[in-house]
Amino acid sequence: MTDKIIVLTGAGLSAESGLGTFRDEGGLWAQHRIEDVATPEGFARNPQLVHDFYNARRAQAAEASPNEAHVALAELQARWSGEVVIVTQNVDGLHEAAGGVALHMHGRLTGALCNACDHRWEAPMTMAPDDPCPACGARATRPDVVWFGEMPYHMEEIATHLASCMLFASIGTSGQVYPAAGFVQEARLAGAETVELNLEPTDISRAFAQRRFGTASQVVPDWVAGLLG
Repeated sequence: MTDKIIVLTGAGLSAESGLGTFRDEGGLWAQHRIEDVATPEGFARNPQLVHDFYNARRAQAAEASPNEAHVALAELQARWSGEVVIVTQNVDGLHEAAGGVALHMHGRLTGALCNACDHRWEAPMTMAPDDPCPACGARATRPDVVWFGEMPYHMEEIATHLASCMLFASIGTSGQVYPAAGFVQEARLAGAETVELNLEPTDISRAFAQRRFGTASQVVPDWVAGLLG
């Protein structure tokens, strides 16, 4: 067993930075059905609506700052004697803004993707359906984010890490979205210790050996401090 730590992070980690979750009342997600703005079918029906939604999310994320939880995880990556792999479901760049490095399994708001040729580039702050791809010229650009019904990024790499970690932590995730919700079982099968840090219990809380509840800005720095001694 290595001294590798895998940390899965979700929307709850960035909530205190002002970035809402699916379930927040009054936030961006509350104004739209997921089927309309976060599926390939929704994009095919109304690409302008989807671009408007992600333009708003991109602007919101650009104004956000990392909170104490992001900073603590960056410190863990810097100071832990072994490897700390952060796998995030978040499409914001707050791990990186805090000085950390993360595998973005659901893509990034700062990325653009061509539906025609799969070319990727840095997204402008405002995107539109008729923006031409800089590689092939097709007017088929979309945000480089993973929508419901699509395969998340980095899955083979994540599976390799889960099979070789000593500790798996899930922070700020709902436990309702697969495949990420199944990561705890993969880590347990590999013999890893497991801990959930969340605002409140989730659908998969009982799968974890340890559970800590409270705001991310409180429980994550305390947990990291305990690991670093």
